Amino acid sequence: MLTPTSTTCCLPLAVDPLTGGVWPWLGCLCMGGAAGLLGWWVFRVLRSEDLKQGAEWRYDVSRINELRRLDPLYRVFQPVIGVFARFNRAVFPEALPEVQREIQAAGLPRFWLAEEYLARCELVALFFTPFYVYMFLELDLFGAGGIVAAGGMVLLTAWLLRRRLAARARRRLHLIKRRMPFLLDLLTLLMEAGASFLNAMRQAVAEFHGHPVAEEFGRVLTDMNLGKTRAEAFLAMQERLSDDEITSIIGSILQGEDLGTPLARIFRTQADVLRIKRTQRAETVAGEAGVNMLLPAILVMMATVLIIIGPWMLNYLEFGLSL
Repeated sequence: MLTPTSTTCCLPLAVDPLTGGVWPWLGCLCMGGAAGLLGWWVFRVLRSEDLKQGAEWRYDVSRINELRRLDPLYRVFQPVIGVFARFNRAVFPEALPEVQREIQAAGLPRFWLAEEYLARCELVALFFTPFYVYMFLELDLFGAGGIVAAGGMVLLTAWLLRRRLAARARRRLHLIKRRMPFLLDLLTLLMEAGASFLNAMRQAVAEFHGHPVAEEFGRVLTDMNLGKTRAEAFLAMQERLSDDEITSIIGSILQGEDLGTPLARIFRTQADVLRIKRTQRAETVAGEAGVNMLLPAILVMMATVLIIIGPWMLNYLEFGLSL
């Protein structure tokens, strides 16, 4: 016969529906709904057509449509980038012209505005926020200041993306200046052989296809085909690149055109000038190499002296002092 005590022990334990049954399912339902909503939003954004022409300026709508085609991140997060762009216009008005110049010099699509590109960098930096929060809080690297450290890392990431644009612009300018003498030589040979300036430019751009110097001279050729004068097309290139050497070359070309000097002679002279400057830069770097190697050479010499004299000094300190 079962006693009351044994009967009580055989009964199953009561499960709290709030803690054991409802909340896990409710959390899973919320997570699934959020994931479904995110997937639906991304699907609708990627399938959306171009923006309709409305009260906005027509070129700006066309520019946005081109960016939506070229950059999937801009297409998906265009409203967020727009909010960040307004913030950048209000906070960084002095830095925007320099950023716009670097965008042009880096060879990025001309549809980017400086404030929008900065907004894209800031958005990419925000994507790293969960990783930084986990790294500083879960690993307990900075204790209670982990949130502040994570925020600092997000700002540092945005700054590094901004500096990456400047480095990309400098690298592209370096490539253009290295290859430009050869393109000018080709233009000289073609024009001396009887080709017109436009035909020589087309052949030179086709010959250097895929290189940044061909892209820049191709844009000059496109501007001239669209109705700009030769001077306006070269001045636009000068404004895009904003480099001292390229500015000097374009200034010489425009001055020679005003004075009636044949373009073939100008191109040959400027190609020789570029080669001379390149040789001078190489000599400067070679001259600075000795100074830059002075400190490493001293460190290597000290390490060599320690390796040679070290064992003798240890023996002297161990046996000589004991005598």
